[in-house]
Amino acid sequence: MSGAGRHMNAGSAGDLAGDLAGGPVIELAGLRKVFRQVLAPEARPGLLARLFRRESQPGDQPGDKPGDKSGGQAPAFSAPAAGASPHGASAQDVAGNGEGGVEVLSGIDLTIRQGEFVALQGTSGSGKSTLLHLLGLLDSPTSGTYRLLGRDVSHLPDDELSALRNTVLGFVFQSFYLVPYATALENVMLPGMYSELSQGELRSRALELLGKVGLADRVNFKPANLSGGQQQRVAMARALLNRPKVILADEPTGQLDSATSAEIMRLFAQVNASGTTIVLVTHDENVAAQAGRIIKIADGRLVSDEVPGTRVGTQAGTQTGTPPAGA
Repeated sequence: MSGAGRHMNAGSAGDLAGDLAGGPVIELAGLRKVFRQVLAPEARPGLLARLFRRESQPGDQPGDKPGDKSGGQAPAFSAPAAGASPHGASAQDVAGNGEGGVEVLSGIDLTIRQGEFVALQGTSGSGKSTLLHLLGLLDSPTSGTYRLLGRDVSHLPDDELSALRNTVLGFVFQSFYLVPYATALENVMLPGMYSELSQGELRSRALELLGKVGLADRVNFKPANLSGGQQQRVAMARALLNRPKVILADEPTGQLDSATSAEIMRLFAQVNASGTTIVLVTHDENVAAQAGRIIKIADGRLVSDEVPGTRVGTQAGTQTGTPPAGA
């Protein structure tokens, strides 16, 4: 594993059942993501093709409907030349092997171990949120390998990905994504609806979690009656319902004031202290400094990997040291 992607152990925080203590939870090797350009409307099937691939008819006037000049018949089609795309590029450039698009992540090598608290930093467009989406199985890489708890999950079928998202991963987002017509308690219970737990067990666990995040007196409040910080606490409780191995957080303090952000970060620290691995995307230096490890991304590549408060890490592909045990 090369320089900037080399793992810098920031210590583990306890055992998780079914895992090797302190062992790799996330392993990325040569991960690459390309956003492919979408075919022009006339090259797609269905209604858009019929609307956009109609050949002009002599005498057509603005406002004419497709087929008006052909006695109500279906509009004519003009197929693109063989091997060519609507924009003049070859079909292989547009849709083949990830080429013809925008490379958002390039050759990401990264290992995150059980119990780590990792902050991902980068400017807008650097690829940090795309990387988080790949880690959360919300998208698939164009190439490379992603191993989650030792299993290659790079190209699993949707049903298996859904099961992993529901049992292994927990998500906390900047915009909370709470169901507006459901109470705090009901929002926290939602991820467990597909589990084997009974309604009574789900309710008991949700109440316990809401108490831990300081919302025992708000369980029957809907999101509109909660502050931003309280909504984010509900979102954290929801993420913890199924006892995930990894919490993925995308700018979880982005909509909060500094005092509320500090409260949310204390909650993350408590969750991490119980042994849960956390990967958090943030642009805030103060938030990142509270993680045990900071990874910076620029132009789709890892450019540094360090432990806050030390000079340990990697910079621009050059290793600068080895962290002390348990750092």
